[in-house]
Amino acid sequence: MSSVVVVGGQWGDEGKGKIVDLLTRYADCIVRFQGGNNAGHTLVVNGRKYIFHIIPSGILYQDKMCMIGNGVIIDPEILLAEIKSLDDKGLPVTPERLMISENAHLIVDYHKRLDQAQEEARSASKRIGTTGRGIGPCYADKTSRTGIKIGELRDETLLREKLQANIEEKNFLLTKRFGAEPVSFDAVLADLLGFGEKLAPYLDNVSVALDTARKQGRNILFEGAQGTQLDIDHGTYPFVTSSNTVAGNACNGTGFGPTHIDSVIGILKAYTTRVGEGPFPTELHDQVGEELQQKGGEFGATTGRKRRCGWLDGVVAGDAVRLNGLTGLALTKLDVLSGQQVLKIATSYRLGKQVVQAMPANIRQACQVEPVYEEMPGWQTELDTIRSYGDLPVEARDYIKRIEDITGVEAVIVSVGPDREETLLLKNPFEQKTTPPVSV
Repeated sequence: MSSVVVVGGQWGDEGKGKIVDLLTRYADCIVRFQGGNNAGHTLVVNGRKYIFHIIPSGILYQDKMCMIGNGVIIDPEILLAEIKSLDDKGLPVTPERLMISENAHLIVDYHKRLDQAQEEARSASKRIGTTGRGIGPCYADKTSRTGIKIGELRDETLLREKLQANIEEKNFLLTKRFGAEPVSFDAVLADLLGFGEKLAPYLDNVSVALDTARKQGRNILFEGAQGTQLDIDHGTYPFVTSSNTVAGNACNGTGFGPTHIDSVIGILKAYTTRVGEGPFPTELHDQVGEELQQKGGEFGATTGRKRRCGWLDGVVAGDAVRLNGLTGLALTKLDVLSGQQVLKIATSYRLGKQVVQAMPANIRQACQVEPVYEEMPGWQTELDTIRSYGDLPVEARDYIKRIEDITGVEAVIVSVGPDREETLLLKNPFEQKTTPPVSV
């Protein structure tokens, strides 16, 4: 048995869905552990595109158990739409294939309304680039102990009590502070009861199920959303998401003991992108940035927003290694760099007269740093037909080696195209189980 965590090493959109889909071949259970439908994982299988927002990417395999952990917040309408979409494609999502933690919190209509109203009320310079999906307000309710768990949809009395108190508070904010329309108690209650009836067969104790799977010797794959620099504690705050995106939250968000994790794979795009507002030291505002955006198809899977593009940031990569305890790298979209004469990697930042080796916690300083680059020759060969690491152009292999040297972590997966088969698995993390220290 091995347990592997997959996390994003940058600002999200690194290609986690594709890597999870690849590793699902070797896993028995695939578990999403944080975030909500503000994340979008895109897979291309046999030329057909699939986009998932809540359901784990492993759902494309018929013989796997997918789980949604307690750390995920769920918009039930979106989840049911995803289930229906897969059913329509001939991939029925039954309770034998999908389990949802009873402790996962719900995104309710008033969360989305508040999220949008709050962002609109901010001045242009203060906006954080929220997706407007209700993520922040839902996590705020969870922390303030007023949230609604999905398991509580089966208890109408409790649901009515909590909903009444919440709607009274939310309507006060919506109408008095933001001048927006109030939400209807009856409409929200009816929707939630209907959702609860449809989702009830999927609800169970994910923590117990995972522990049982572990004891049975099954392989477990934990799927993160967003990226390390969007972590609520360790990212470029306040331009972050509302959950912990780092690997440690795989345990908190599922009820799985930390001593049972064997390896952590961090995904790095071969360049860097970011959606929304916030610091981005290596961002390109020139023709190269436009080329990367166009060739990489850099539009958000959730919002459709154009992604900002820049050179690979070794400082951000180093943060990911430290914060997640990475044991391996998965490099994605290497093929997008084909055709560039010169490649750049930021190895440090300058902040005034200082040399900085980590992203500053002070957001003003994070916006002021200047990247220190080193240059490497690019390659002209297109990579989408390559199926062996040794067949990569020498410049591409040198580029990968330099990333390994900068991070101190070896590349175990390299993606050379969007399709499932356009991936080089150099080392299988499910076969690289960490040996525990010897007691003396």
